[in-house]
Amino acid sequence: MFIKGVNLGNWLVLEKWMSPALFEGTDAEDEYWIPRKLSREVYEARIKIHRSEYIAERDFVTIKAMGMEAVRIPVPYFVFGDREPFTGCIKELDKAFNWAEKYGLTILLDLHTAPLGQNGFDNGGICGVCRWSKSPEEVEFVLSVLERLAERYGNRKGLWGIEAINEPVMDRAWKLFDVPNRYPAADKDMAEGSGPCTLEFLKDFYVRAYDRMRKFLPEEKYVVIHDGFELLAWKDFMQEEKYVNVVLDTHQYLMMAEAEGCEQNVEAYQEYIREHYEKEIQEMEQYFPVICGEWCLFNSYACGCDTKGGRSVLNGEEGSRKEALGVQEKKQIYQAVAEAQLNAWKKGSGYFYWSYKLLTDTVNEKGWIGWDSWDLGRCVDFGWFPTEEKDNRE
Repeated sequence: MFIKGVNLGNWLVLEKWMSPALFEGTDAEDEYWIPRKLSREVYEARIKIHRSEYIAERDFVTIKAMGMEAVRIPVPYFVFGDREPFTGCIKELDKAFNWAEKYGLTILLDLHTAPLGQNGFDNGGICGVCRWSKSPEEVEFVLSVLERLAERYGNRKGLWGIEAINEPVMDRAWKLFDVPNRYPAADKDMAEGSGPCTLEFLKDFYVRAYDRMRKFLPEEKYVVIHDGFELLAWKDFMQEEKYVNVVLDTHQYLMMAEAEGCEQNVEAYQEYIREHYEKEIQEMEQYFPVICGEWCLFNSYACGCDTKGGRSVLNGEEGSRKEALGVQEKKQIYQAVAEAQLNAWKKGSGYFYWSYKLLTDTVNEKGWIGWDSWDLGRCVDFGWFPTEEKDNRE
C-alpha cells in the first residue's frame, strides 16, 4: 500500500486563516463562535454558500489530474447536524463520495474536531479549550459519530478509511505549541481545566473506536489513528491479531521542526528530514503502515522572514522580514524541501498534502507570509511540487 492524496481543508471544518471572509463582522477566531456571533440566517447563508463554492465536482477532476489518488476530508463532530447551533454537512459528504467514485479517487474521512476540544487549536474547532478527553459523555458522543460514519459509508467503494480523531495533543506538543498562549480562549471559564490528552486515554479511546467502527467497516477498509505528535510512542499498541488494517498517522510540518530548533536553511531542513522523518517513519513501519496525513512546503527560509515556526501564517503575525528572495531562488528552495519530504514519506505508506486550496484573495489581503505554499494547486502551478514523481520505492 502507498497512497498519495491531499486534504480538503477548510471545506467542512473552517479555519479562519484559510478563509478570513467567512469571519467578517465578528471577533470569532474559530468555528465554535461563528454561529454565536452571527444571526442564524446570516450564519446559515454563509455556510451554505461556502460549502457549495469552496469544493465542487470539478475539484475532484483537478485533484485526479494532479496525480493524486485520494482526498482526506476533515469533518466536524456535528457532521450529522445534531449539535446546535451548528449546521451539519452530511449532504456535502454524500456528494464527495459520488464525485470520488466517479473519478477514481478514494476518501479518508477524518474526524477533525471534538466537543470541548481535543487540542485547543483553532483547527480543533475551539481555541484554548481542551477538555474533551475529560468528559465521558462527549467521548461517547464522538464514538457514536464514528460508528454512524462507518455505518453510512463503510461499504462505499470510495471509502479508503476513517480516522478516529485529528491531532489529539499530548503533553510534549501542548508545551511545544504553548497552546493557552498561542490560541487564547474567548471564554476563560470554558477553558478552565484544559490540558493535554494522556497516552493512556488515547490508547483506550482508539481501541473503543476500532471496535465501534468495525461493526460496520469491512476489514479491507482502514482504521486510522493519529500519533498525538509522538510517533515513536505506539510500538506495542494494537499489535494483536484482531486489529486489522490499522494505519498510524503522523503530521510533520517544517515549522514544527523550526520550533524544535532546526536552522532555517535548505541543508538544515534536508538533514532534519533525513534524521527524523525518514528514520522514525521507517522504524514505525515495522509496527503499522505509517502515513503523513498533513504536511506542506511552508518554511521560514523560503518566505524570506523569521516567522518563529510559522506563527506569521497561522496567527497573522508579520515576523521580522529578511531580504526578499527571487522567484527562481524561492522555487529551488520549495523543490528541494518537496523532494526531501516526498522521499521521507516513501519510507512509509503514503501522504496527504495540506491543503488542496486556500481562498487566495482574502488570505492575500491580510498580507500573511508564505500562505501560497499551503495551497497545493499553486505549488503545482508554480512548479514547486512535482506532479509526476519517479517511484523509487522498489
